[in-house]
Amino acid sequence: MATNDVPARLSQLSAAKRALLERRLRGQRDEASEAQSIRPRGGRGPARLSFAQQRLWFIDQLEPGRPIYNIPLPLRLNGPLRIEALRHCLNEIVRRHDALRTTFAVGADLEPVQSVAPSLELPLRVEDLGGLPGPEREAEAVRLATCEAQRPFDLERGPLLRARLLRLGAEEHVLLFTMHHIVSDGWSMGVLVKEVAQLYAAFAEGRESPLPPLAVQYADFAEWQREWLRGGVLEGQLAYWKAKLGGELPVMELPTDRPRPPVPSFRGGFESFKLSKEVTEGLKGLSHRAGGTLFMTLLAAYKLLLYRHTGQEDILIGSPVANRNRVETEDLIGFFVNTLMLRTSLAGDPTFTGLLGRVRKTAVEAYAHQDLPFEKIVEELHPQRDLSRNPLFQVLLALQNAP
Repeated sequence: MATNDVPARLSQLSAAKRALLERRLRGQRDEASEAQSIRPRGGRGPARLSFAQQRLWFIDQLEPGRPIYNIPLPLRLNGPLRIEALRHCLNEIVRRHDALRTTFAVGADLEPVQSVAPSLELPLRVEDLGGLPGPEREAEAVRLATCEAQRPFDLERGPLLRARLLRLGAEEHVLLFTMHHIVSDGWSMGVLVKEVAQLYAAFAEGRESPLPPLAVQYADFAEWQREWLRGGVLEGQLAYWKAKLGGELPVMELPTDRPRPPVPSFRGGFESFKLSKEVTEGLKGLSHRAGGTLFMTLLAAYKLLLYRHTGQEDILIGSPVANRNRVETEDLIGFFVNTLMLRTSLAGDPTFTGLLGRVRKTAVEAYAHQDLPFEKIVEELHPQRDLSRNPLFQVLLALQNAP
């Protein structure tokens, strides 16, 4: 019975039969949910890495000391600041989240493992820039923030979170957070900021932490992922992605003003612009009428733009997804984000509404198969390697709508 047929079928049954069937369906959903729930692992010794962590660990072994997977977050704080209360809340966050006390090493079987320190005191370095003239003060703050963001981490020694406080004035500070991606992601930074705000408000007034205990930790998720993503679950996910990405994959051939370098230089640039409120509301309205989301409409427009510049009808774009589709992971700091491949054909000269329908179908299917890590897909597909390009896709679209 297809899921969307259930309401129609139920309406044809007697009340008693309907109640019985609803109980059975609810029981099936509860059993499935129970099977997918994440529980604390037994013991607190070294744990296996998640699939995503394993990829970053391997990259760090190949190119140690590179800061390309640092995640910097500068926060400007205005008003009176109690530094000891800030220190207290930072270390409470480190105590709450095992990921922030985690380091990575090679285990006895020569496989990488993550080890959680029982405790860790996070240093908060304070630098006073108040003696500098205004323009020099801001320039020095930017310089220090840049240096901090580019300072590499040691995955084996840790810690993999740094905090640095710049004092610009009596009631003006800049708090610099830097985390390694192997223990964090964009959603995690939102969790960090939220908990800093809640804990600081409590500790500055002499109150206890208002945050509830965490039910599980990131290592619990990593072990669960390894156990759950195998057998029929793994085969079902792989079957979809192999079918979707089968055959010769398109390579994005954008017209450029210089030859592509043989290896990435990471010397990129930024181009910023704003969409007006009227355009944004129009996009949201179009999305609603088409039965899609704002992301789907933007993705369709982006694919159309790439088609206009390349003439290629087979467009493959990557997009990050939070991958926190279980309630246990919502409040955790850790590396959960996954990358989806969104492949759409523009053959047949579709209207924009027709293209949006194709994009919507692609996105919905990809979301339903988001549990398979990107690195596992690469491992299974064995794409032809080219050091000048990323495997599988060369263009990415991200809509930052997480808190």
